[in-house]
Amino acid sequence: MKKALVLSFALALCLSAVSVFAAPPQVGVCIYKFDDTFMSYVRNTIQTAAQGKATLSVQDSQFDQPKQNDQVDQFIVNGMQALAINMVDPSAVSVLIKKAQAKKLPLVLFNREPVAADMAKYDKAYYVGAKAQESGTMEGQIVAKYWKAHNAGKVLRYVMLMGDPSNTDAKYRTQYSIEAVKAAGIEVKQVASDTAMWDRPKAQEKMAAWLAAYPDQIDVVFANNDDMALGAIEALKAAGYFTGGKYMPVVGVDATPPAKDALKQGTLLGTVLNDATNQGLATFELAYSLAQGKPAATSVAPLANAEGKPDPKGHYVWVPYKMVTLENVDSIK
Repeated sequence: MKKALVLSFALALCLSAVSVFAAPPQVGVCIYKFDDTFMSYVRNTIQTAAQGKATLSVQDSQFDQPKQNDQVDQFIVNGMQALAINMVDPSAVSVLIKKAQAKKLPLVLFNREPVAADMAKYDKAYYVGAKAQESGTMEGQIVAKYWKAHNAGKVLRYVMLMGDPSNTDAKYRTQYSIEAVKAAGIEVKQVASDTAMWDRPKAQEKMAAWLAAYPDQIDVVFANNDDMALGAIEALKAAGYFTGGKYMPVVGVDATPPAKDALKQGTLLGTVLNDATNQGLATFELAYSLAQGKPAATSVAPLANAEGKPDPKGHYVWVPYKMVTLENVDSIK
């Protein structure tokens, strides 16, 4: 009897030790490219949230979808228990879904929205992001308010700096920003529109070329993100703007720290908060809960369906945007 009790006690201690010292879950994370300013903040949040909870392998996909596919293959070989992927090309999501589905691995996609029909093919696929339509509408509303105050009755002539043409955010921000201006009763004329692929130097080059090609014909610059807006501002500065009363309104999306600085300096008219902190936190919390075999859970926002309606069995977490202007920039963290 004593031996049995000793053995039972020893077994209990062993089980307790296994529980205490069990290895943390492993999560594979891909970022479409590390040098994207906004995504660097999302990545930092994910890594901070994982400290003491999970082991992360974070990879730079370098804006190369085949490279990202290979990184996912390596995650699977290395025994990752969940995947968190910021896709290079959202239209190629079916490839990653098949890879994850074959191994029954939870897949959390974030920031670059895939087609809902592809998401519906796998019951362990989730998405964390924001409704791109909202950000475009807010950009347009910022411009409309400014235009009515300073140029009422005049035709608004604009240029548009777009992100990756295959990206849903780029498409909707481009479309809805102009629709919001028109909805405010302002007549618009597009002078030029082209992609700068979310990139600040590319946007600076595009804007410099437009200023040379269309002198005194551009009134407003719309950019699908802050990096491109800041690139446009550099070109405008080189052309003599923002000094001596020469001004051109520029709007972007993300509310990155450099963009908020530009707003305070008077070179950026406005931006839209794309909440990197809560997108990163929701991404990690979803991946972490799923990696442990638990139901999907996050403290950031309720689970919802693709349309944004709350649904406890939903596979989407929608993080809201917020308009940012000089009036409220100091309150935006």
